[in-house]
Amino acid sequence: MTFYTLFRTGKMRLSELPRPSPERLLKQVQAEESKRWGAKLKIFLGYAPGVGKSYRMLDEARRRHERGEDVVVGAVQGQQSEEVQGLLRQLETIPPLQTSEGQGIDLDAILRRAPQVCVIDPLAAQNPPGCRHAHRWQDVQELLRNGISVLSSVNLLHVAEYKDKVQAITGKNTTETIPKSFLLAADDIVIVDVPPDLCLWRQGEKLTSTGISNSQERRLSELRELALLLTAEVVDAQLESYVHAHGIEPVFGTHERFLICITPNSDAPAMIESGARNKERFQGDLFAVYVCEPGRSKREGVAIRRYFAAAEKAGASTEVLESDDPISAIVNFAREKRITQIFIGNSAHNTWRDRLLGDPVLRLIRAAEGIDVRVFPH
Repeated sequence: MTFYTLFRTGKMRLSELPRPSPERLLKQVQAEESKRWGAKLKIFLGYAPGVGKSYRMLDEARRRHERGEDVVVGAVQGQQSEEVQGLLRQLETIPPLQTSEGQGIDLDAILRRAPQVCVIDPLAAQNPPGCRHAHRWQDVQELLRNGISVLSSVNLLHVAEYKDKVQAITGKNTTETIPKSFLLAADDIVIVDVPPDLCLWRQGEKLTSTGISNSQERRLSELRELALLLTAEVVDAQLESYVHAHGIEPVFGTHERFLICITPNSDAPAMIESGARNKERFQGDLFAVYVCEPGRSKREGVAIRRYFAAAEKAGASTEVLESDDPISAIVNFAREKRITQIFIGNSAHNTWRDRLLGDPVLRLIRAAEGIDVRVFPH
């Protein structure tokens, strides 16, 4: 059994970059340009059908209307509950665009009307032939570019990168999806959550006398966890946009990023296994690095290549760092990639270099302020 120690290396901190790179300046300009549009995208995310995301979205539209905002409805679900119909009666609706193949959003009518806020539901619908865009989320992009804020909703199944995971849990499939990158660009995302038995009842499921079964509860719990992980990614993207807009360099995020520091003598298989497990659990990113110092032997090179192959098989991005100061190289790489956890091996035997320069693990813990460090003995 492998044991590891977790060190928390201080409070979260934002450090300013002395001179921004061209890539960072580009991101800052893009963030500022987005702000100038003055339009905001708010998405109500449901982990399963029947959680009530459309009602929550329209209820917010009603409240905004009552506060004096100019709100219109540009698209609604085909089937509506009585509660949803009651909300719709309180809001102005732009009639849909009629084509020979079906109904789509009348973008030109909405742009001429120029409201402050437009409700688009559902977000993942495909437009019929004859419409300006193939997908409804592309209609939303055009509205945002024209300064119109959008309220919309989507189920987890309809996020392209999550579709296979949801299908594996529920057995349901769909051809209507939106890219995760579109969600990551949202200004606000709300998880609409209800108890599992209510969700199943709204889906038309007949519950037994004992209520929800263990298998049903497990499936819904897995969906809720995926929705929370996706929301964490959106929050992370919002943080990145904010710090770029304000000229700040982040060293942390809500999205987990794991860094495995490989050496020929480290317990690399255990670190890779742990990293892969955490990557899957948190839907995070995994990196593996080796710091190449002068005088590396051929035997070490063979071991590192074997470990890198295992890391890449586990889904890690691998990189060799050239430096005569491994600690500085690791910390600089971690800052650049916004790593949240560093995995490092440690031997009980100190070398002459360790006695001269200090224990490398302790040096790393001190230098990696704001980043968790996990130590795997070997």
